[in-house]
Amino acid sequence: MKNLKSKRKVSTVLALDVVGYSRLMEAGEEAAHEKLMALRSSLLIPRVEQHGGRVVKHTGDGFLATFDEAVEAARSAISIQKELTFNTLQESEAEKIVLRMGLHLCDTIVEEEDIYGEGINIVSRLYTYAEPGDIVISDSLATVVLGAFPDINVLDLGELHLKNIRKPIHAYSLRIGSLATRLAPSLYRLPDNRPSIAVLPFRKLRPRPEDAYFADGVVEEIIHLLSGLKELFVISRTSTLKFADSEFDARSIGRELGVRYILYGSIRRAGDRLRIGTELTDTDTGRIIRSDFHEGEITDIFKLQEKIATQVAKAIAPHVREMELQRTRRKHPSNFTAYDLVLQALDLLYRVDRESVARARGLLQQAISLDPSFAQSYSYMAYLLVFRVGESWSPNPREDAREAARVASKAIEIEPNDAQAWAIYGHVQSFLLKDFKTAMTYLDRALEVGPNNAMAWTMSSATCGYVGNGQAAVERAEHGLRLSPLDAHVFWHEAILAQAHYINGDFQQAIAWAERAAEHKATAIFNLRTLTASLIALGRIQEAAETWGHLLSIQPDFDLAAYEEGCPFQQPLLGVWMQRLRIAAKAHEGHRQRSHPWSEQSSRRKEQYHDG
Repeated sequence: MKNLKSKRKVSTVLALDVVGYSRLMEAGEEAAHEKLMALRSSLLIPRVEQHGGRVVKHTGDGFLATFDEAVEAARSAISIQKELTFNTLQESEAEKIVLRMGLHLCDTIVEEEDIYGEGINIVSRLYTYAEPGDIVISDSLATVVLGAFPDINVLDLGELHLKNIRKPIHAYSLRIGSLATRLAPSLYRLPDNRPSIAVLPFRKLRPRPEDAYFADGVVEEIIHLLSGLKELFVISRTSTLKFADSEFDARSIGRELGVRYILYGSIRRAGDRLRIGTELTDTDTGRIIRSDFHEGEITDIFKLQEKIATQVAKAIAPHVREMELQRTRRKHPSNFTAYDLVLQALDLLYRVDRESVARARGLLQQAISLDPSFAQSYSYMAYLLVFRVGESWSPNPREDAREAARVASKAIEIEPNDAQAWAIYGHVQSFLLKDFKTAMTYLDRALEVGPNNAMAWTMSSATCGYVGNGQAAVERAEHGLRLSPLDAHVFWHEAILAQAHYINGDFQQAIAWAERAAEHKATAIFNLRTLTASLIALGRIQEAAETWGHLLSIQPDFDLAAYEEGCPFQQPLLGVWMQRLRIAAKAHEGHRQRSHPWSEQSSRRKEQYHDG
């Protein structure tokens, strides 16, 4: 009799579940279950029914619902995601319920207590591609839904190959969640088993203009000490620079950076005396865990930094061993002026322009001359030279490559526990010298010495990519970006992730991350090459030609043959890569010779790049 009540109809089906529900259940079964049941009755089912839908099947931590109208189905899903995001803003990551959803228009067999059909299998797999807080819709809904919600941020996911579904499904992601979730939730999710911390820029109390960089240097040293502790998850210094002049709100900053603790402070430099005040705050509650003042002579700065880092480690990770902290301590320069010069060089280097980098090199050279035993001077010099070659600013790339290898090796010789030195030396070996076996040995050592060093993870990704290991390249680049989500050099981490996705064959993701990197740094040549090749891979010839034209507007004398000679990609990757770049170059040349005006789309892209 049950089968007699079944009927066929075209419906829009909504599937959803709770992200990380097993983690919530492990933390407390009854509490998690009660919270989900309350969410169902107060928000989920009411919003479905409000928009003409009906829940037809519960699936443990989720359900399936059907709608007669596609737009109403989308409106229901969007309202649920937005309301849930708003309602849980003040909750910790460990307590928060986050949903992922899928929508698909299909022919269904509907019964009173269940629903069947191939379309149900599709939507049941489709939602698993949604990032936390977002909604994935199939191509069958795209025209109607995307037209009805023009303000929603949409990402074209391309064709998805779903398990046990013969034909690929073209899908789109509606980005509803918070900024961190929208970007890459897998990157910015808090680690479950380690305390996490960000050290914000210290306030400078009545500083001299020439001392403005000094407090940043103190913060960087504290971060370096903390990041060497495997038990801690430490956000990079440059990811916190945007909070230098903002009003302090521990909870808000903690949510944006995805950390449980924040170290904040002030520094006063008067003659040869220093006074440093610090506050360690729990971002979940806003409570100050401890507040301290540290005073001493300016020559005692390294002891003061170690003292602060030790106190922080003891406060938030009592299980951190003192010997582990001791292992992370750098060799201090014998000449304080050399240390001062390195800080000034970093201030210039982070500006990411040709003139500033040239000035930074001079300062680093001075630091090396003043104190040949200070490892940081050498490691940052190597990084600067790699960056200069990569951005095509070097008048002699081969000479810069040899010099980068020499100074990076010197940094390791002086300070064997400096993860950055190991990482840069490894990157020099692969990117500049193409010795990939040696490179991976040094990069793996960098990750062992500094598991929280974002640069080491991203440089390791690059080397994995050069030899064609796309999956490892993606995983390592994601980890590097997760450690450095708001870095002043975030475009570099994003561009390496784009390159990793390209090598892994995911051209849609490569384009998405390359375009995001271009928003942060429109003139990064190596990123534009990735964007160009990825567009060609998907047959988007016109867009690739426009991107190539922008690359040439930045570097008119760019020579493909010379580039191929120095490109670190290995065969067969190199051959396909170069072929795609040549297709784009030829398309651009044909377009230029015909003197066609820029299309409206091209103009928008050009404006976006130059505004970046």
